[in-house]
Amino acid sequence: MPKVSETIPEALQPRVDAAITWFNTTDAAVKDEFEVTGILNPDDALIDREELHLIVCGGDRCEQHSFWVRGDSDNWDIGLLEHNLSSISHSAQAELDPPPGARLSWLDRVLAQHQFVLLLFYRGFW
Repeated sequence: MPKVSETIPEALQPRVDAAITWFNTTDAAVKDEFEVTGILNPDDALIDREELHLIVCGGDRCEQHSFWVRGDSDNWDIGLLEHNLSSISHSAQAELDPPPGARLSWLDRVLAQHQFVLLLFYRGFW
């Protein structure tokens, strides 16, 4: 079972930063500015540094995307892997659900529009 961590290992941070910067330029971002809020199996990513499975949040959505990241900080080569979380496993265990701040601006914006907001947490997933 994959493990989701909100803490990005320091050794992976340049690759994670490059991946999210690249992702924000793609059509998949749909003009939203995404940020990384988690990583799947960070210990495995330290061993195979070309493959990153990240949880990214932007606008009103959070998604899991898998990237391949090659090269170095002077010349990154980045793309989306064909498989995603569903091909890795049918479920993931999270350390924190939801990640701190991932929905904070959304919640503030929605609360200003409505008298109340119902948040539903199901089996540790948000």
